[in-house]
Amino acid sequence: MNPMPSRRRLLAAAPLCLLAGCATRFYADDLPDTRPRLQVQHPGLNPSNGGVAVDAQLLQPGDILLSSANAFTSVGIRLLTLSPVSHASLYVGDGQVAEAVGEGIRRRALPALLAEESTVVAFRHPGVRPEHVERMHAFVQETVGTHYNLVGVMLQAPFSIERRLCELPLTPALVREYCMQGVGAVQLGLGRSDRFFCSQFVLEAYRRAGLPLTETDPRFLSPADLLHMREGDVPSVRSLQALVYVGHLKFEAPPV
Repeated sequence: MNPMPSRRRLLAAAPLCLLAGCATRFYADDLPDTRPRLQVQHPGLNPSNGGVAVDAQLLQPGDILLSSANAFTSVGIRLLTLSPVSHASLYVGDGQVAEAVGEGIRRRALPALLAEESTVVAFRHPGVRPEHVERMHAFVQETVGTHYNLVGVMLQAPFSIERRLCELPLTPALVREYCMQGVGAVQLGLGRSDRFFCSQFVLEAYRRAGLPLTETDPRFLSPADLLHMREGDVPSVRSLQALVYVGHLKFEAPPV
């Protein structure tokens, strides 16, 4: 497992992140006379202590898998969202994942996902209980075979660009969230959708389970937003529960 990018690389990426629009916040250490420090949304995939390679046997039902591939579509999504991930799926146990893809909602074996993606990272909601898993299973059973939210994905492209205005440096979290809700309402509409794209599907599964990750409309969020809900990062919207990093199931260094 490659370690976290060096401090020099992160410093080099910081100006681009700030200019492009990345969420920020101030925080203070639990020490007397400590001045608040500015924290910028983490552009990398590894947590602050570096990446850890884990076996799929460590996964638990309800774990969220964020991934990327070397295909054109994945690269395009990552460029639009300024993120190292382009896809989100839900581990449902017994070596199976549920996901929303172009063909619709489906279940498939985890090894098939690992073979297709170049990088796969697992995150966990620490509050998942058996009753929540049962509700997720019911939601997956209800939606498997339904159509993909193609229109929602197409509308995500202009929204991903315009929402950067809401995430300019030093924008207060509450202002940022209201701004994103407003831009999302204009770009994506206010009506509810019975079709899902990948991150929308995962967020809706958690909402149906009674463990919503955020109160923001799932249609406004991408796999990048799920990534930034991890512990120690700056979420673009208010997160109701920070996700715990489980580890990297697969990692391939991007082509030079």
